[in-house]
Amino acid sequence: MTDAPLFSIFIPTWNNLPFLKLCVESIRRNSAYRHEILVFVNDGSDGTLEWVREQGLKYRHSPHNVGVCWAMNALRPLMSTEYVAFVNDDMYMLPGWDKPLWESISRCGGNRRWFFASTIIEPDARDRSYISADFGRTPEEFSEQALLEAAPSFNRADWHGASKPPTVVHRDMWDLVGGYSIEYSPGLGSDPDFNAKLWLAGVRDFIGIGSSLVYHFKSVSVDRVVKNDGNIQFLRKWGLTIRAFRQTMLNTDEPASEPLRTDSRKLRNEKLRSAIKKLLTVWKNPDAPTLWDSKPGDITASVDKK
Repeated sequence: MTDAPLFSIFIPTWNNLPFLKLCVESIRRNSAYRHEILVFVNDGSDGTLEWVREQGLKYRHSPHNVGVCWAMNALRPLMSTEYVAFVNDDMYMLPGWDKPLWESISRCGGNRRWFFASTIIEPDARDRSYISADFGRTPEEFSEQALLEAAPSFNRADWHGASKPPTVVHRDMWDLVGGYSIEYSPGLGSDPDFNAKLWLAGVRDFIGIGSSLVYHFKSVSVDRVVKNDGNIQFLRKWGLTIRAFRQTMLNTDEPASEPLRTDSRKLRNEKLRSAIKKLLTVWKNPDAPTLWDSKPGDITASVDKK
C-alpha cells in the first residue's frame, strides 16, 4: 500500500469542539492507515472553524446549522480517495479500527456493492449488535485508558444490517445513488434512507464488522437540533417503516455468518401494516420547522471551501 490516504473521512460537526478534537486525535493516533479528514463546520462560533483551519483539514463551512445531509454532500467534491467514510464528531476510534474494514473491502475484489460499518461501544446501547459499556459521556469524563484496556474483550462477530456511522462505501456507489437525501434535513432517517437507495442499486452486504470498534458518546448534536420526523418521511417514501426495512430486508443484528434472507410472507405483512400506518400519517407534517426557513440559495452561498 502506498502512503496515499485510504479513506476520505467525512465529519459533520456543530459546535462540538471538545468532541471533534478527541475524534480527530483518535483517527490520527489509532488508525492503521493514513486517511484524509474532511470536516463540515456548521456555525463554528465556538472556535471550531478556527481550529479546523489551524489543523490544516479540508473543510466546508456554513454560518448556520444545515444538518447532516447537506454537509455530507458538500464534502463529496473535496475527497481524493475511492472510499467515503462517515464518522460522527462525538466518536472515538479505537486502535486499528480501520484495518478490519479495509480487509473486508479487499476481500470484495472489484465488487463495489457493499456497505461496511464499525461496531459501536456506547453507554446504554440499544442495538443488539452494539456493546453497552460506559466509559464517560463527555471528553472531560472520558476514561480512555480503561476503554483501551477493555477493548480486547469487546470483539463481536460480524453482523447484518449496518446503517449507522462509522460507515464506509465506495464513492462510485455514493455517486450512483446521489449521496444523502436532503429532504431528510437536518438528518433523522437519512441513514436508513441511504441504505434503501443502495439496496435498490444492488447492494446486499450491509455488514457491521465486529473487530472494528468505536466508542460513541451518544447523540450530542441530535439532542440540540429541531428534528425532522424521519420515520414518517421514510414510510411515505419507501412504503415500509424503518423498523420493517431493517428487520425484513437487512436482517439487522443477525450474525453475518448466516445468509441474508427475506421472508416473503413477513414482508407482505409488514407492507400491509406500513400501508395502514402511512394512511394514519396523512395529516402529519414530518418536516422540521426550520427546514424551509432558509432563503433560497443561502445554504450553498454560505458554504466556503478551503
